[in-house]
Amino acid sequence: MKISFDLDEVLFVNEDTHEVEPELRFPLNKMFPERLRKGTPELINELQRRGFEVWVYTSSFRSEAYIKALFRNYGIKFDSIVNGHRHKKEVQGNREATLPQKMPSHYRISLHIDDEEIVVKNARQYGYRVLQVCEPDEHWAEKIINEAERIRKLEEG
Repeated sequence: MKISFDLDEVLFVNEDTHEVEPELRFPLNKMFPERLRKGTPELINELQRRGFEVWVYTSSFRSEAYIKALFRNYGIKFDSIVNGHRHKKEVQGNREATLPQKMPSHYRISLHIDDEEIVVKNARQYGYRVLQVCEPDEHWAEKIINEAERIRKLEEG
């Protein structure tokens, strides 16, 4: 089963409003200025330990190499990464009608984690499941694990 995470406002958060992982050491903190939500490494590694494929699905145009390098410094290796470039090429393609900025169903992703209301609203119409995570929440990782396990049972049932 595949789970995907948005980056901005989900895994990358503002340190003034959210608890964050320790800043990377110089010079890495200058190369990778994003601050990671506290508990992200443990969550991603726990999901993978439980047998889930964990992806990034972001509408940002950060390169796949940049995303891989940043998370490698936190001991995280994603199973796949969909950025704005890949989405535009593989999902939008040459279609005249503009598709939503994210289409987890295109990649057979069972659960997508995002902060944006529009992504939540598009879920039913475009056939994917989404869990909204945006506010500071000390139980965010537990909620994601519980939802992932619930969906796994639905899909196996």
